[in-house]
Amino acid sequence: MTTAQLDLRGISKRFGGFTALSDVTMGIRKGERIGLIGPNGSGKTTLMSCISGSLFVNEGSIHFGERDISQVPAHRRARLGIARSFQIPRPFRSMTVLENLLVPLEYVAERGTFRGAGARDKAMAILTDMGLASKADKPSGNMTQVELRKLELARAMAANPQLLICDESMAGLSTAEVEEVLAILFRLNGEGITVIMIEHIMQAVMRFSQRVFCLEAGKLICEGTPTEVVANPHVQRAYLGT
Repeated sequence: MTTAQLDLRGISKRFGGFTALSDVTMGIRKGERIGLIGPNGSGKTTLMSCISGSLFVNEGSIHFGERDISQVPAHRRARLGIARSFQIPRPFRSMTVLENLLVPLEYVAERGTFRGAGARDKAMAILTDMGLASKADKPSGNMTQVELRKLELARAMAANPQLLICDESMAGLSTAEVEEVLAILFRLNGEGITVIMIEHIMQAVMRFSQRVFCLEAGKLICEGTPTEVVANPHVQRAYLGT
């Protein structure tokens, strides 16, 4: 029995002869704020894809609560409470901002949660939390970069997750916009949602995270508090270039 909400046990992922992840083990407790760092190509996105279910591991296991989800498909993991936002937002550009949220809410409705007017009310509540209520009836194709990032988070939240994976939600944003997204993530975590942040903006990930994991060439080379990880010579060599 494990006390971790998410428990990765010796997972490896290969693509042909290339090993993208090798024997990665980590445990994440409910309600934690986790940072995942590493140079480009270190395996961060592959790891998150294995957790969310868009990729299956070749070795090891992934437990969510007490359930082994290693071979559970992505749509079922979403219904178990794992949601993910993507580095490149891809909204339904022919739909309004509100309609973009009604799509995942309709999916949740299969569990008898939000239907009809209830779905619209829930969608508006999420948009209000994201600061997008005034954009509800606007085409999503006309949104700014920070608005697209917020919509991506809103669509993930429409699935009512227990665990939220954020893949570079702040890439390309200004300092002020980064602060806006950080404030949203802090608020969501304050509501009890576990957040895993993949991010190259070191100041943001170190501010946000309670614990940080660092990958290099598919292997976990360090974990600890932000202060411990930044001071680690392996991290400095692999990630910071010193």
